[in-house]
Amino acid sequence: MDDSRFPFLSGVAAVLVDGDGRVLDGTAAAERLLAMTGDDLRGRALRDLVLAGGPRAVDRTGASWRGRVTVRTGDGEPAELDVRVLRLGDGAPVDRRAAHHVVLAAAAREADRWRQDQAFTRELFLQDRIGLVVLDADLRIIRTNAHLLPYSGMPQDLAGCRLGDFLQAEDADSVDAQLREVLATGRPLVGEELVRTLVDQRSGRMLAISAFRLQGTDGTVIGVTALFNDVTDQYRTRRRLALLHQVTAAAGHSLSVADSARHMADALAVGFADVAAVEIAPAVSTGEEPVPQADGRLLLRRLAVAGDPPEARTGPGGMELGDTVLVDGEGAAEPPDPAHDWEITVPLVARGVLLGRITVRRERWKDPFEEEDRVLMRELAVRVALALDNARRYTREHRAAIGLQRSLLPPAVHSVAAVSTASVYLPTDTVGGVGGDWFDVIPLSSARVALVVGDVTGHGLHASATMGRLRTAVRTLADLELEPDELLVHLDDLVAQLLVEAELVADVDAGLEGVGGAEPPEPIGPARPGRPEPGSFGGTCLYAVYDPVSRICTVASAGHPPPAVAYPDGSVAVLPVAPGPPLGVGGLPFESTPVELPEGSVLALYTDGLIERGDGDIDAGTAELLRRLAAVRSLDVPLREAGQRLVAGLPPTRLHDDVTLLLARTKAVPPADTAVWSVDPDPAAVAKVREDATATLEEWGLTELAFTTELVLSELVTNAIRYAGGPVLVRLIRADTLTCEVSDGSSTQPRMRRARLTDEGGRGLYLVAQLTSRWGSRYTASGKTIWTEQELPE
Repeated sequence: MDDSRFPFLSGVAAVLVDGDGRVLDGTAAAERLLAMTGDDLRGRALRDLVLAGGPRAVDRTGASWRGRVTVRTGDGEPAELDVRVLRLGDGAPVDRRAAHHVVLAAAAREADRWRQDQAFTRELFLQDRIGLVVLDADLRIIRTNAHLLPYSGMPQDLAGCRLGDFLQAEDADSVDAQLREVLATGRPLVGEELVRTLVDQRSGRMLAISAFRLQGTDGTVIGVTALFNDVTDQYRTRRRLALLHQVTAAAGHSLSVADSARHMADALAVGFADVAAVEIAPAVSTGEEPVPQADGRLLLRRLAVAGDPPEARTGPGGMELGDTVLVDGEGAAEPPDPAHDWEITVPLVARGVLLGRITVRRERWKDPFEEEDRVLMRELAVRVALALDNARRYTREHRAAIGLQRSLLPPAVHSVAAVSTASVYLPTDTVGGVGGDWFDVIPLSSARVALVVGDVTGHGLHASATMGRLRTAVRTLADLELEPDELLVHLDDLVAQLLVEAELVADVDAGLEGVGGAEPPEPIGPARPGRPEPGSFGGTCLYAVYDPVSRICTVASAGHPPPAVAYPDGSVAVLPVAPGPPLGVGGLPFESTPVELPEGSVLALYTDGLIERGDGDIDAGTAELLRRLAAVRSLDVPLREAGQRLVAGLPPTRLHDDVTLLLARTKAVPPADTAVWSVDPDPAAVAKVREDATATLEEWGLTELAFTTELVLSELVTNAIRYAGGPVLVRLIRADTLTCEVSDGSSTQPRMRRARLTDEGGRGLYLVAQLTSRWGSRYTASGKTIWTEQELPE
């Protein structure tokens, strides 16, 4: 019997049996199952095949029978079969040699598997937690279980429908494309997809989709079966956790309160809410602690609003940027908003202090907020509040550091007899705070001026405080009228001492931290300035002295970049300064370099942040500085504008180090505004000095100062002749003050003291100090110079 005509009986053996229980014929499957040829099988009695213990014959008068038997196969091995006997026709048989029964048999193991498959398929279609759909090759629905997408908008009868008949086109197309891929390739599908019905267009449901291709026994593609498992709750939980992480990261993205608020609102307005607003107390943005009003309410300002549609931000209860609102101690406005199912407001409270609040809103045609959403927002508010409070505390420290640094620096624009100056300072605004860059313009005697630029290692309050100490030290040393190289030697000694002190403090603190095994408290906020590290007192400094009478600028450097200069003829250059070691190294000398500068030259003193580009190519940065300096010099703009042009294009967010720039336009004292006399070491020559000085002052229109000047010169020249001997040099300089100088060959410095009533002398310098605005002395190569200054009459 050819069984290829009955593919649905694949694996099932069939034999025809006559009325005496003998085999008339059998299928090829029966031959294989019994390991016999057709000739061996035909005419054999069934009872001969069945082993003892099983049915011995077929009840020809009975109806169908089903059971298990063990048969003897042609190769002698027993085989357990699942058998079903079917009677052919009705009534008593007429011809016993005709076919009376058909016997169907299959291996017991195979029959068990069929029953299991049948039970599995039946139960699968009965499941109420998993959606099952069978689609044909054209992706039309053939059969579903009752749980397939039991959501609003689903037809009662899905047979013959396509997914696009009840799902939104975008969602149906996406699922169809994946199912067609399964049909074409045979590769199973495992993934997730968001589906929304045509009727219910809210947030939809997230389904885990598994699909596999269906094929007949001959390999023909019949269709595809898909399993849909609703994982919306798990999906939303994952989304909430991801949002919690994203908003927390956004809150800590920046140490700026305003930037953090913007990032938080943007994160909340994507996928979670249609509109998000962040309201913060104004004091938080300035680093202060919010203080409620007398009635207990706190003023909040809306720093950030994000989301669509735009009309959701306006109108009653809108969320316009910059709006203010008064809230109670728990962050609630008055009166409360009744739309709480589509709006959530959570207070931002850190360490018991209300800092602000976050409000999120959804459109009413979408899903309202659930209790899990409110739990998420409360957890999110706790983390965000701590991040904002850290930013607030950092802002307070940062402003304190900037305030300290600003208070330690001179005015940005300055003008003295020797130079006019303007400065620019750009902090990197890094998490470490402001740096230790500084500059100074120090008026010296004889119309001279000292120009200083320095850079202290590190950032933050420690760097600012160290900068203040060094700036004070430089001013003190400058008052001693030291040469630039000598001044840097003393400054280097000071930094070395500070380094030793820092190491001692570090050792003591380390010992205190180990007492009792207690760990030191963690810093609050990112990169909080802490104890200075050993070696952090290093730095660089450039010190220059410009004399407007000689137009000589003497420069010395302690590891600092040399100044650039733009000459009146338009040329630019870097001054050939001999570089010395950085401050704190010690043991190496410094060298002064004198350079003559024409009147109107523009000196540019700067820190290395101006010429560093992050790639270590300082030469390229220096060349760019010279190019810009030449361009600015050709425009002949005010120094303050020139400084801004020189640093244009260097935003603080891209700087690797602070930038300090000091521009100085040189002036000159004309020869006609100076007078010099050489005085013989004879007391009688003092009278001639007084006469010549008076005549010069009359010529300069300073007759009002003649009497005082005569007294000052008489005292100073007399003392020089009496105690120093040798030639004496007198010089008058008319600049922004009248300077009187008396130089001699002695290196002994004068000392002012109060004379007692019984003393016959000792009142000279005291009188000089009373008659002049300033006085002092300085060493020179050939001795010393005593100088005084008098204010010019208006």
